Amino acid sequence: MSRTEQLTRTQGAEGRRRGRWLALSVLVLAVLLVAVDATVLGLATPALSEDLKPSGTQLLWIGDIYSFVIAGLLVSMGSLGDRIGRKKLLLVGATAFGAVSVLNAYATSPEMMIIARALLGVAGATLMPSTLALIRNIFHDPKERSLAIGIWGATASAGAAVGPVVGGALLQHFWWGSVFLINLPVMVVLVIVGIKLLPESKNPVAGPWDLFSVGLSLVGIIGVVYAVKQVATHGMGWQVWVAAVIGAGALYTFVRRQFTLPAPLLDMRLFKHRGFSGAVLADLLTVFGLSGLVFFLSQFLQLVQGRDPLEAGLAELPAAVGAVVTGLVAGRYARKYGVRVIVTGGLAAIGIALAALTVIHKETGYPLLGAALLIVGLGAGFSFTVTADVILSSVPKEQAGSASAVSETAYELGAALGIALLGSVVTGVYQGFTAPASVTGPVADAAHESLGGAVEAARSLDPQTAQQMVGAAQEAFVDGLRLASGVGAAVLLATAVAAWFLLKGQELQDGIEH
Repeated sequence: MSRTEQLTRTQGAEGRRRGRWLALSVLVLAVLLVAVDATVLGLATPALSEDLKPSGTQLLWIGDIYSFVIAGLLVSMGSLGDRIGRKKLLLVGATAFGAVSVLNAYATSPEMMIIARALLGVAGATLMPSTLALIRNIFHDPKERSLAIGIWGATASAGAAVGPVVGGALLQHFWWGSVFLINLPVMVVLVIVGIKLLPESKNPVAGPWDLFSVGLSLVGIIGVVYAVKQVATHGMGWQVWVAAVIGAGALYTFVRRQFTLPAPLLDMRLFKHRGFSGAVLADLLTVFGLSGLVFFLSQFLQLVQGRDPLEAGLAELPAAVGAVVTGLVAGRYARKYGVRVIVTGGLAAIGIALAALTVIHKETGYPLLGAALLIVGLGAGFSFTVTADVILSSVPKEQAGSASAVSETAYELGAALGIALLGSVVTGVYQGFTAPASVTGPVADAAHESLGGAVEAARSLDPQTAQQMVGAAQEAFVDGLRLASGVGAAVLLATAVAAWFLLKGQELQDGIEH
């Protein structure tokens, strides 16, 4: 081979290598937006409550319907990407995400806001599995892929934590709808650059897309999570039983149907692999702890400790820093010390940090809060990144969309459950606070709906009564936050123990794939 040919081949390889990482930057942009949108509303909640005046239940739905819909559709959209092409689905979804963001920004009622957030979830569901599936097909060297997944995972974890900072910066100068309009320029860049840089990939023998299974997965996940949320908030009722039975029945039918289809939406046999199932469980509960903590600390920092939105957002930044730092090195450490050591350690770290928050009070200083957030971020970066790598490496690249969807379903369902379950604990305790005897009727009702409602309702009272009512409401909110932190800590520590056994013998790949 001549020197010229060698130089040409070397330059070509270098170009392909550079192209892989440029393509990754586009995928990271997409996942960053979806992750930011999951938590950016946390700091906007007080302003949104003042403008749209939602009830406590409506406020929870505004916070978690986005993640519920994404979770319900991810398996379907991952399977669709395998069939029609992941690049095509990503670009269509990005365009829809930008358009629906405008609808969110200009919502004029709580009902319109809930619908708009649900539609944003539909668009978001097309993005997440496509990004991870494309990584699986772009990076064939497992060590390179681990680093790429580390960058992707760090972005996803950090995006959830950076959301409040972005929201705080925007809310300093603009109205709450600006947290959605920021999506537009980013999505324009993503689509234009993605058309040029991203390679297309799909499963050449994927088979038809089963619409009945799509409906079953959506109804099943939303039904079950709705039932859990309602039980925690309002106790058992006929609506809860109906939702639970319909949801569980739909999921049971979905699973049975997948075993009978020649080309299932999700290959259920994957879950027979102990390592795969353990990674999915760890994935879900890592995000459960992270998202629940970030969502409610945003309200604590603003409505209890009186910080402005930007200050509160910056106060939550340690979680993002921790997630980025450990996400980038998680694959290397998992190869050195073992998958189960890293994942179990990450889960235990989150659990310990949540346990530390069971002692907070209104005057708690920032060092404790900042340390807890940093430890949560470090744990999430380790656990989430390694479990995503395990899940993605367990299947042939033709099924990358479906496997990615499982990982992403765990992520989004964890976010939804973190807000719904921990939020329901907070709300349940909060609504029991005693308002001053002189506060009755609509003012008392509004105050008991949410802490934001109490702060707003207090403006119509005399200063002394207002101070008494807001003080009692803040104490009740902190009591709820302490209890929710304890529940979250117990769940994460129990999961760490389970992961130690489920991930025994699990290793990451080392050899280059061909």
